[in-house]
Amino acid sequence: MIKSIIIAWVLVLMTISWSYSQTNLKDIDGNIYKTIVIGNYEWMAENLKVTHYNTGEKIKKIEDKEIWKGCKSGAYCWYNNIDSNKFYFGALYNWYAVNTQNLCPDGWRVPSDEEWKNLESFVDSIYKTSNPEWNGIMSRGSDVGLKLKAKIGWNSEGGGTDIYKFSALPYGERSSNTGNFHHQGNNGFWWSSTDVDTFNAWYRCLVFFDKKMIRNIHPKAMGFSVRCIKEK
Repeated sequence: MIKSIIIAWVLVLMTISWSYSQTNLKDIDGNIYKTIVIGNYEWMAENLKVTHYNTGEKIKKIEDKEIWKGCKSGAYCWYNNIDSNKFYFGALYNWYAVNTQNLCPDGWRVPSDEEWKNLESFVDSIYKTSNPEWNGIMSRGSDVGLKLKAKIGWNSEGGGTDIYKFSALPYGERSSNTGNFHHQGNNGFWWSSTDVDTFNAWYRCLVFFDKKMIRNIHPKAMGFSVRCIKEK
């Protein structure tokens, strides 16, 4: 009897801790996104693919690599300039697009560095909230990456368990130095809304061979994926 009660409570707590949202999220272009509640926040469960700010203004699309690496205003592209990458992977945005605060649908925002830490500490099996582990750079945690990565889409059997249905994919990035595309299939990169100085901002990265999650800074002209969280 006691064992049955304990099991029931565990199931209840799991339901409270994370669950799919009952409503779909729509951006200004009409794209529909799955969302997932993890801990205290509701997250998009897939990468942003919008081509207009929520004000209706077009986001600059840049294919030319020379123009991309010199751009200091909001811009996006599709990986390798292949439009069909939109449907599975979403878009790559520079941080200047993030900084407009109009990139996500109304009522949603790009997560800050601290909000990424909140996600990481909730998901990780060992290092929890306020642990100094999360203030470090490069690879951190114990298994947070394994739990956030999608089961498929990663090279060399580098997928995860995806137990929270975050379904992180290895879309790669676009370089701010060369304008070239790199790491599709191996790495996924996501912006935070928190910058460090005039040139750099915090981001997160998952790697096919690593169970942890990378926190570091990169130039704002890099092209990374974006996830949004719901405003409280």
